[in-house]
Amino acid sequence: MEMQQNKGNRAIVIWLFTGVVMIIVQVLLGGITRLTGSGLSITEWKPILGALPPMNEAAWQEAFAKYQEIGQAKVINSHFTLADFKWIYFWEWLHRNWARLIGIVFAVPFIYFIVKKKIDRSMINPMIVLFLLGGLQGAIGWIMVQSGLNEENLYVSHIRLAIHFIAALGLLWYTLWFALKLSVPPQHITPAPGARRLSAWILGLLVIQLIYGAFMAGLHTALAANTWPDINGMWWPEGMFPAGKFWDAITHNKITIHFIHRGLAYVLTLLIAIWFLKTARFPRLAGVRMLALLTVLLQVFLGVLVLLNTRTSIPLGFALAHQFTGMALLMVMVWGRFLTRA
Repeated sequence: MEMQQNKGNRAIVIWLFTGVVMIIVQVLLGGITRLTGSGLSITEWKPILGALPPMNEAAWQEAFAKYQEIGQAKVINSHFTLADFKWIYFWEWLHRNWARLIGIVFAVPFIYFIVKKKIDRSMINPMIVLFLLGGLQGAIGWIMVQSGLNEENLYVSHIRLAIHFIAALGLLWYTLWFALKLSVPPQHITPAPGARRLSAWILGLLVIQLIYGAFMAGLHTALAANTWPDINGMWWPEGMFPAGKFWDAITHNKITIHFIHRGLAYVLTLLIAIWFLKTARFPRLAGVRMLALLTVLLQVFLGVLVLLNTRTSIPLGFALAHQFTGMALLMVMVWGRFLTRA
């Protein structure tokens, strides 16, 4: 059933776009959490009481003692003082509390819209899916953290990190599409089958690229090769695909992951340039096509800056800008695909 686009949907559209912005912030907070090694600092899951940080010195010492029981604290952060612990605790606490805030921002207006009968039948199923995706994301986050609360794992697996990241982007994609359905008038849609098919390929490759971006962040792979355009002086690094270990190489070998992430960036840039040319004859797509081209070029540029400024650690500012632009590119291409539907 098609959703009605009318002035009565204005509040719902604002609500959905607010959710889009909050999800973006949450993903960036997740990036900070990973790059600062903060993800395992809170060793308990308390959905309500956990909203408050330790309120006194004894509570802080208790939280620190629980952290010191896991492998990450014993092996990597054995030198940590309470002040060091408070720093990483803050980022994980903010990440979790922002998730709680997203839940409130989604739930409270939803109840209000129900009471005020602003939600019609066509919106019910998409909203149920929206809440299920949000709940799934929270569950994945806790399962991911719990997997690292032991003496064997020093970090949460980059595979689990990628699943958490892609689930968040799936929620972002769905929320944005829902908002566009309620806000874009039918007369703004431009049927362009060729461009639409190409956008599907671009989005598919972009999802794979974002997964590899999560692998890069999760394994701190920039530290393994901080040169460009070559990879440690090589165009085709040796030993990337050992015999019989293809799947292990593409998911765990840092140089192989580097090579794939860079290669996909170039392929995506070329495909988006082709999409840019294919949509040139559609005036209504002028804004989104230009934004897509500029965003992908900026994304490549920021990726290069991350590499060239990596020394003993990954530059947080450039890395977050790179992550944000990746999300922006995803949203622009989702928007472009929406505007070219039949």
